[in-house]
Amino acid sequence: MTAVTEPDVLDLWDRSVREHADAPALVTPHQVLTYRSVDRLTDAWSASLAGRGAGPGRLVGLAFTDPARTVLGMIAALKAGAGFTVLDDRLPAAARSALVRRTEAAAWLGDGSHAPEGAYVPAGPAHDGDRPARPAARAGGADVAYVLFTSGSTGQPKGTVVERDALRRFATAVAERLGLTARDRWLQVASLGFDVLIEEVFPALATGAAVVCRADTRALDAEELHTTMARTRTTVVELSTQYWLEYARWLGAGGLTTPAGLRTVVVGGERMDPRPYREWQASQPAALAHVYGLTECTVSSTFYTGLLPADAEEVPLGKPLRDVEISVRRDGQPVPDGESGEVHIGGRLLARGFLDDGAATARRFVPDPLSPVPGARLYVTGDLGRIDAEGQLVFLGRVDDQVKIRGHRLDPAPVERALCEAPGVDQAVVFPDLETGTVLWAFTVPADPASAPLPGEAVRLTGTERDALVVPLEAQLPDWAVPRVLYRVSVLPKNPHGKIDKRRLATWAAAAAQAAPTAPARSAEPHPGEPLHTVLSVFREVLRTPGLGPDDDFFDHGGQSLLAMRLLARLRDSFPAAAGLRARALFACPTARLLAESLRAREAERL
Repeated sequence: MTAVTEPDVLDLWDRSVREHADAPALVTPHQVLTYRSVDRLTDAWSASLAGRGAGPGRLVGLAFTDPARTVLGMIAALKAGAGFTVLDDRLPAAARSALVRRTEAAAWLGDGSHAPEGAYVPAGPAHDGDRPARPAARAGGADVAYVLFTSGSTGQPKGTVVERDALRRFATAVAERLGLTARDRWLQVASLGFDVLIEEVFPALATGAAVVCRADTRALDAEELHTTMARTRTTVVELSTQYWLEYARWLGAGGLTTPAGLRTVVVGGERMDPRPYREWQASQPAALAHVYGLTECTVSSTFYTGLLPADAEEVPLGKPLRDVEISVRRDGQPVPDGESGEVHIGGRLLARGFLDDGAATARRFVPDPLSPVPGARLYVTGDLGRIDAEGQLVFLGRVDDQVKIRGHRLDPAPVERALCEAPGVDQAVVFPDLETGTVLWAFTVPADPASAPLPGEAVRLTGTERDALVVPLEAQLPDWAVPRVLYRVSVLPKNPHGKIDKRRLATWAAAAAQAAPTAPARSAEPHPGEPLHTVLSVFREVLRTPGLGPDDDFFDHGGQSLLAMRLLARLRDSFPAAAGLRARALFACPTARLLAESLRAREAERL
């Protein structure tokens, strides 16, 4: 009897190579690589990796700044029978070093400044006609496909181990749900250390579609995103909720619609407000797919692609993918549809668990006593939800204090503890601003009551006071986890339930924002009609800080990439010279004065 070989994620790749050999697999700003050429190149890379010990059960580390090379490295590692992990170049150096030690990779590929010592770029085939042999070792479905590090804890990030069978099933299920074909082109925009990268790559490659890669990992602003999708004939793109809102706002301001070829925008990561969702569906030709999922469950578990009813108060998270089981439970028991409980995820897409953290694996991945399948497990998400009358999952909040900030999960407690380690700080609370959810705020209570403001007041921290708290955090945490807007208060007020009253703190902060400028004095206010006056007004509007001064730093007052996109979009209405500026211009000119001078110089060059 012939043994039946279980299918592997590489079988999806090999089918695409057979059926679409001359079709584009990777589209980059400089070249188009066909399935045939990528197959030959990654065979050579995998042979090199196998020679360095990569194989089933081992990992290959990837530390490129080039998204296309990162995709090549992912394929090559899987061909060698190994799994892969991607090192995020945005992490502080100490955090990167710790992840390199924990992964114990057989080899590291990379050429970025963040690449660990010994990383290299394998050579391709020596001659056009060469066909390097793929390593013979075949991995099983239970072998590791990749390890990506979640952002749920800011202490030691959890490395989620996803197996090859889960990756294969996930790629097939997403391709099926979105109706992907070989004619599709999926634009890769996620950060390379973010699990959305998996969703941008493998469903497309499983169907013979193309992955469109940027030149580097720099974030695209709304205009760049739009022009890139049009130029590359992108058909599918996935955006975080806040990024999508910024793009929708930019389209609306310009009276524009999505590029003709774009058919689907996948959106997820944070709660979705029904109003912009309906506005998009009423005005934009590209369809929306609202997704929900976690790294521990292989990226996305549910998709909602329907037309949102007029009376819906929430945008549903959707129905589960094939091989995913969603249940809402209370005290371990499923609740009737319509009732709230904690969301549990089961099925064949669950990760194996966490790298080198058996205790955390046991807490979050639990046996399912109600399943007829032996050994069935559930992932306890910590999310509250309900199943509506249409069978759609609806998000209702969190069981714990975990928050979402710019698409990342954040446990505020470690950040709050780090703030309290600073001299003179007794208490701290950290949470995203309640209006946009894009800026992380911190409120601190001083150890010395004499230095506290009056009850009910909040004092914005600036200059050396702010730096004393922020700089130590920047050495430990990724950029998105560092509070950028900090206040001092006399007490952290409580609501009737005994929890910190974040809305009251936000009210105190709003009153502080209306106060006189912190620097410089009002006498230095620019005159109306001056370019600086216009630029400063936009800074104040975007940062929601009426007291901002001409020399106050954009990033010190809560600015980040999405707000930078919004600021420059506003300035293009007043300054023709701003048309060519991109969000990175704020790093060189982070104050209203410097940016106004830059715009004045650019305007002079145009004359």
